[in-house]
Amino acid sequence: MADNPLGKQTAYPQSYEPTLLFAVARADKRSAIGIASLALPFYGFDHWRGYELSWLLPGGKPIAAIADILVPCDSPFLIESKSMKLYFNSLNQHQFTNFDEARRCMESDLSQVTGAAVEVSLQDCESASAHTSNWTDIVLLDDLEVSTTVYQPDSSLLGTEPQQTSETLVSHLFRSNCPITAQPDWGSILIKYQGPQINHQSLLAYIISYRQHEGFHEHCVEQIFQDIVQTCAPQALTVSINFLRRGGLEINPLRSTQPVSAAALPRLVRQ
Repeated sequence: MADNPLGKQTAYPQSYEPTLLFAVARADKRSAIGIASLALPFYGFDHWRGYELSWLLPGGKPIAAIADILVPCDSPFLIESKSMKLYFNSLNQHQFTNFDEARRCMESDLSQVTGAAVEVSLQDCESASAHTSNWTDIVLLDDLEVSTTVYQPDSSLLGTEPQQTSETLVSHLFRSNCPITAQPDWGSILIKYQGPQINHQSLLAYIISYRQHEGFHEHCVEQIFQDIVQTCAPQALTVSINFLRRGGLEINPLRSTQPVSAAALPRLVRQ
């Protein structure tokens, strides 16, 4: 397995090389926020979407495709994003007879690195374009008036109201930063819950508090999930962030108190 390529000048591969994939253990970051990897308090997955996939047919004609990749949240490892990009680029001159052979190869390589069964689905670009959508039946937080100077995660910003409710809250103002390169990671966050009503202004201030935080996409979602559970005590909770693509890749982690289906994976307008 390769060393972590993030933040380093890297030569792009010219031939298939699965050892480029770099695994990052989930356990350390989880233990820091009180999550035991052997007793996860949530269900979910990391949904990756790759837009820059290409390989060769046996006659030498290239294929352009889009991949949806589901990494179970209980996998012991996640995959560092630049290494995933390098891996996909290593397929550019590799030959597959059809989409299914390419899919099986990717599933095998990614499963070996993460330590869990990874699901891959591939579509041609024309088919994939039909899935662009926006969330519906949501409450958008972004027009609320909020004053804040807090730009590191602070769960004390969260507050609840006496009444019980069930609602889906969305903000497009989420930003965190890569812990290796400090590059900004932009995303749209969805919080669906049932229980004591979360004060909307307090939640928006909490979301904004990640603006100077350095953390991997997956860890940010898990910290938000934990903070809401511990501070707001919902009976049911789902947290997901659809991050904008970088280098042809986007990551959309989702964590929930309930088993979740990946049947409908939204592709938002910014993606």
